[in-house]
Amino acid sequence: MKFAFSSNAFTRHSLAETIRIISDIGYEGIEIMADVPHAYPSRLSGKDIERIRDLLAEKGLRISNLNAFMHNADGDTYHPSWIEKDPAERARRVDFTLQCIDLAHKLGAPHISTEPGGPLEGISREQGLAWFREGLAKIEGSARDKGIRVLIEPEPGLLIEKSAQFLGLYRQLDPEVFGLNFDIGHFFCVGEDPCALVPALGGCAAHFHLEDIAPTRRHHHLLLGEGAIEIPAVLSAIEASGFAGFVTVELYTYMDMAEKAARESFEYLRSWKSAAAGRRPETR
Repeated sequence: MKFAFSSNAFTRHSLAETIRIISDIGYEGIEIMADVPHAYPSRLSGKDIERIRDLLAEKGLRISNLNAFMHNADGDTYHPSWIEKDPAERARRVDFTLQCIDLAHKLGAPHISTEPGGPLEGISREQGLAWFREGLAKIEGSARDKGIRVLIEPEPGLLIEKSAQFLGLYRQLDPEVFGLNFDIGHFFCVGEDPCALVPALGGCAAHFHLEDIAPTRRHHHLLLGEGAIEIPAVLSAIEASGFAGFVTVELYTYMDMAEKAARESFEYLRSWKSAAAGRRPETR
């Protein structure tokens, strides 16, 4: 597996500055936020996209994921969602996601991540699932044609929170097009054991988000090692699963000290890698 850092901690920096900082720290990859102030698709010109690609190549960074979850440019973290009562608002989420799929294709990103439906606000779970499936069907063809996988990210308080809920939906979707953005902290928040889920969900997880969470299980991302998650055990479980993709540290809660958070996280991961290498048996 490889390590990346999410640009959504760097909302007080330009994307170009963020790319340079994350590369200089030593990460192999960057998750790019498809929102302001970084890469909101409708505000990027062809030249902007070319400059992003050139800078990534210059700095030797790969895109771990295009984060298409938030919509702060003309909404907020969760809205417009896939399950708004207003069909025009649902259509805005679909259109945004289609733009993100196109952007991922142009940037060479392997997949995008999206919210798991959205908040259940005055609608039934059944209605929410119906609208979510309807929306996903509208972006499926574009994702398939462009070779971009759409990763659903379960989150506390939204339509899909737990692994069983995700699997119930996933079984109705094309696994070549859809998958899981496995957020370690989110599953911990809803009372699940990330270590046990890694082998159970490994077949559908194409990308991981990594952060720590307090013992209260309140949904607030913490620096690695500052919460109650057994981060070394989780990383070992991911490694043991044979996962060869990116694990992205996601610390948007540290926008006031984004570079420091990225550096401290990198040092934590480097220490883990060193310790893990020392525990592996020698091969002859």
